Amino acid sequence: MKTDSIFYRMFLDFPDSFFELIERPDAIVSNYRFTSQEVKQLAFRLDGLFLPLDNLENLPFYLVEVQFQKDEDLYYRLFSELFLYLRQYKPLSPWQIVVIYPSREIEREHPQQFADFLSLARVKRIYLDELPNDETPSLAIAIIKLVTESESQAVNSAKILIKQAQREVSDRLVQRNVIDLIETIIIYKLPQK
Repeated sequence: MKTDSIFYRMFLDFPDSFFELIERPDAIVSNYRFTSQEVKQLAFRLDGLFLPLDNLENLPFYLVEVQFQKDEDLYYRLFSELFLYLRQYKPLSPWQIVVIYPSREIEREHPQQFADFLSLARVKRIYLDELPNDETPSLAIAIIKLVTESESQAVNSAKILIKQAQREVSDRLVQRNVIDLIETIIIYKLPQK
């Protein structure tokens, strides 16, 4: 499944989902724009950035990495990209890193190299399989969890989410985008015949 593109689209079309995921639902989404940016040093492309609007330097910018496969070099690359980005763009806002994993089994920490960085309050690692199992999760969190659901549960969950979107999302264009996203996740999840 192409999780990077799904999360990119999810955060682009439904940015509230990111702030709910990092437990900052009070953040004013309209203060941010979501983008992907190239860092001109061996052409690094950052998975995603939530950048505060120009006049809001006191808000942090979020460097987002979605990691669904084991990658021994992830933290080497991620911190290199962060520091190259800081050097090149010199943002006024403080930085935050958010790494999204399906589970802890995917993560490769390299404690001797990155323990101090990973213990910073500026670095948040989210394991989707450890999100609380609320009886009625928000639509945003339920869509994020759909990405990691088993194929056998995903179709039924998607039907429920589509009905929830139809009830809860009043803006027709946003509602259509949310439903399209749910359908895209299901298409990627199910085996192609």
